[in-house]
Amino acid sequence: MTPGYDLKRVDFIFQTESDWKEILQKSLSRPPAELINELISSELKGRGGAGFPTGLKWKLAADELSPIKYIICNADEGEPGTFKDREILSKVPMKVLTAMAVCGFVIGSLEAYIYLRGEYFFLKPALNKAIQEFQATCHDLNFDFRIKLFMGAGAYICGEETALFESMEGKRGEPRNKPPYPTSFGYLGKPTVINNVETLAHTYTIFKYGAKRFYDLGVQYSRGSKLFSVSGDSPKPGIYELELGMSLLDFVHDFGDGDTKAVQVGGASGFLVPQKRFAETTIGFQGKLTGISLPTGGSMMLFNSSRSMYNVLDNYLEFFREESCGQCTPCRVGCQQLLNGIKAVKRGEKTGQYLDKLLRLTETMQYTAKCGLGQSVANSFSSIVENFREEMIY
Repeated sequence: MTPGYDLKRVDFIFQTESDWKEILQKSLSRPPAELINELISSELKGRGGAGFPTGLKWKLAADELSPIKYIICNADEGEPGTFKDREILSKVPMKVLTAMAVCGFVIGSLEAYIYLRGEYFFLKPALNKAIQEFQATCHDLNFDFRIKLFMGAGAYICGEETALFESMEGKRGEPRNKPPYPTSFGYLGKPTVINNVETLAHTYTIFKYGAKRFYDLGVQYSRGSKLFSVSGDSPKPGIYELELGMSLLDFVHDFGDGDTKAVQVGGASGFLVPQKRFAETTIGFQGKLTGISLPTGGSMMLFNSSRSMYNVLDNYLEFFREESCGQCTPCRVGCQQLLNGIKAVKRGEKTGQYLDKLLRLTETMQYTAKCGLGQSVANSFSSIVENFREEMIY
């Protein structure tokens, strides 16, 4: 277990949002530089999985001289095993809208969008109603801030920020080359701040309670709390807000069924951690400073001994093959070859040594694929094959 760490549940995100007007008015009365420093001091990192410092992102966009800038809330929650953002938008949408407006005030933008996953169409009526109420309040405060809802069409790749921009511009949803980065060249070629739904909800918490209250949660390099979507072989599936920095052993002790043999951290694009590595694995952004540390967009899928890891990997590869945009060869061809390869090994048409060739293929994909989809296939593939090789063969 992580020394001195106790698994603690937190309740900030789903607390009442009845004070949102007060938080908005109070924030709009503060100097933009002060609000940015508040976020930087909190050390909030993006909760979509990448973990980029939120305060720094806002500052970079604020420093851009363009007269036109945009704010986008990425609500394209397409990662398998993740279902927290829809709950935020269902239960506390005003927190997200307030954070977007404060961001607009900080960076000098009056136009924002919520990019909503196509499968979440059922949220549209309630969200539009919330947006109308919110904009009426902005009008009363003499703040001409506009928020529009943009519906996606169900493409996993559009969760990647630059593919999302392409989609909004009426183009095929394909990732762009980086640099330039969104804070200088984003939607319609203008400086853009794009934040995950949960990230924005946390900024509301910070502006309400102050940076210190958020900073005091979690551990070094992984401050604050995080929403986790717990699913699989667990007696307590659902959404939980927990401090970052917990060990996977602590997590499994609380959410496992007593027979957990592996946990998929971060959805299909994340890593599968076997039981023997639970104690040395922490959840956060510490990197290699404290053993094995894994970031996650929120998905935590537990598997017990009744589950075939071959079937799990087969399911992931089917998903990646289907969702690859096909723009770059490493991902387009690589996903197909990996899927065909494990099937051939399972049927006995290839020997177990062929898995080593497939592992080398994932290394190539990791370095040469254009975006995170192709690059992250190696995460689940290598962690499953290396830890459960016998299940790939027999």
